[in-house]
Parts: sequence; structure tokens; C-alpha cells
Amino acid sequence: MRIDGKEVNIDDLFSEKYMHNKINENIYLNNYQIEILNRYNINYKSCGGVKELLFLIEDIITNEDDVDDLETVSKELAEFDYYHNTNK
Repeated sequence: MRIDGKEVNIDDLFSEKYMHNKINENIYLNNYQIEILNRYNINYKSCGGVKELLFLIEDIITNEDDVDDLETVSKELAEFDYYHNTNK
């Protein structure tokens, strides 16, 4: 299928890699995010909420170079948190 002039495989849009898993009452992560957090030894299971997890991520981002993948996860989590937890 073509979307915005690019060939897109529909099966890729439904990959389990991108489906969110409930970690605890306040945190939902997909497999890709879990993989990245594990790579940086971030103990996401000990966090009580997304804000705490984002704090741990930002600490690493500010102290290390070349962490584009972790920055992406941070943005995804902040966006998911906004849409999931903000009263509109």
C-alpha cells in the first residue's frame, strides 16, 4: 500500500513490537521501548509512574552522548502519557 508516496507494509503497522504492555498501574511500554530501556540498564519496573521513568531517562540523556534511541523512547513516553493521562 502507498501512503504519502511511500510503500508501506500494513503488517508492519500491527507488529507486536509496537503493542503496549501493562508494566504496572501507571506504565505501559511496547517491546521496543523495553529493549531500549534494558540496553541502558533502566529499571522501569521499579518506577511508580511515567514521570519517574522519564526522570531516569533524562538523567542518562544529559550525561551520555549518542543516545538517540533513548531520546526517541523519552518522546514516545511523554506523548503517550499526555494523551493517556491528561484530562481534556
